[in-house]
Amino acid sequence: MREHTMVAEVPASGPRRPDAVPAAGPPAEERREPRERPPRERALSAGRSAFSAVRRRTRRAALDTGVGTVVGMSTMPSLALFLVTAYFVILFVIGIGAVALPICIPAVRWLCNRARRVAGWTGVRVEVPYQPEPAEIERDIVGWMRRCKWILTDRATWRDLLWLFLNTAVGMIGFLPAALLYYAGEGLVLAGGLWQSLLSDNGTGRMYCGIVVDSYPTAVAAGFLAVGVFGLWLWTTPFVLRGYAYFTRYLLGHTDTTRLASRVRHLAESRSGALDTQAAELRRIERDLHDGAQARLVGLGMTLGAADRHLDKDTDEARRLLREARASSVLALRELRDLVRGIHPPVLAERGLADALRALCIASPLPFEVSVTIPPQLSAPVESAVYFSVSELLTNVLKHAGASRGELTVRYERGVLLARVTDNGRGGASMSEGSGLAGIRRRLAAFDGTIDISSPPGGPTVTELEIPCASSSPRTFSS
Repeated sequence: MREHTMVAEVPASGPRRPDAVPAAGPPAEERREPRERPPRERALSAGRSAFSAVRRRTRRAALDTGVGTVVGMSTMPSLALFLVTAYFVILFVIGIGAVALPICIPAVRWLCNRARRVAGWTGVRVEVPYQPEPAEIERDIVGWMRRCKWILTDRATWRDLLWLFLNTAVGMIGFLPAALLYYAGEGLVLAGGLWQSLLSDNGTGRMYCGIVVDSYPTAVAAGFLAVGVFGLWLWTTPFVLRGYAYFTRYLLGHTDTTRLASRVRHLAESRSGALDTQAAELRRIERDLHDGAQARLVGLGMTLGAADRHLDKDTDEARRLLREARASSVLALRELRDLVRGIHPPVLAERGLADALRALCIASPLPFEVSVTIPPQLSAPVESAVYFSVSELLTNVLKHAGASRGELTVRYERGVLLARVTDNGRGGASMSEGSGLAGIRRRLAAFDGTIDISSPPGGPTVTELEIPCASSSPRTFSS
């Protein structure tokens, strides 16, 4: 160590020993500069990226080709269902069709719903516009006629029939991607040497893209054309299915009239649910007041009256009764605070929704990662609905999920408040009636909000809440 120190102190102009330690490398700032990759490495990286993009595009095009083939194969069932249903609709005028019409329509709607799912595969959402089935239909001829009336008065039924008729022709475009892929494969096979066997059979070559393949130069040209057809298949397949999806949405989606009717029906249902929830909340408040704080206040008055009677005769007993009254007043005040917290938590008014949600996660025994990005001023009813909904979700995770950790994400986007609760538990949660999730759905319906849950067996469970709302401030609060 000492020798090393002495060598380090030798001046740069002095003699240098053969075994001297070489000078240190360049400064740390220079060593940290990124090394420029050579052109060959950059070319290889670009080639790998291009190959990966082509592979993803080919995989997607192959899946779209399979879906398009299913679309093309649906043309024959469409024609058969159209003819059968139209026949029984005509016979309904004389009463015979009423027997078979309620049997044919479910098959028609099943096929139309499959078309809506195909449209959703391409990213084009097609909503179901059917009117809800009557709640109670008698199991006799009167109920059967009511079912027929419900079917025939629904405008979506007639649009389904029109789609069945047109789909027998439009649905044939689903075969186009498969035809292009087959044609590209045919060109490659011809270029690979098949043209020789064809030429030896009949003395003429095979026509491909306007070229007669009967020699090696024409076979090479056919190979290049086949590569072009393959590229055309990659490029046009998504557009073919998307065009079919727009055709489906135009005929099977909501019209302005059906959308308005659906909106009115949804508002009526949410209004009824809100009224039921409000009535249940009032009954809960009345019950809690009657069984809790009210009983304690009555007992407090009786205790104070007894203390007043013992004040002159037995001061020790009077003091004991006063201490008991003080304890009862503390309990009554605590119950009143709990009751108010169940109506509108004070933490919302004091700290806002973001801190209130963070406090919920901190108070949970389960570790939660919290990310909240919301406006600081939302309407009090929306904040209360989100707070109680998230609180119910966290309670469900703690009680039923068997999870070891969770995540809460709340953000505000384009007038919609989005909340996501994720856990790594056992999964299997359902939206069945009577569960806490169904209660959350009814609570959010009053604000035109929705709840969506994905909980496969084995987990993870992801619950998403969406509530349309407006912010009174353009600023945001993040935590």
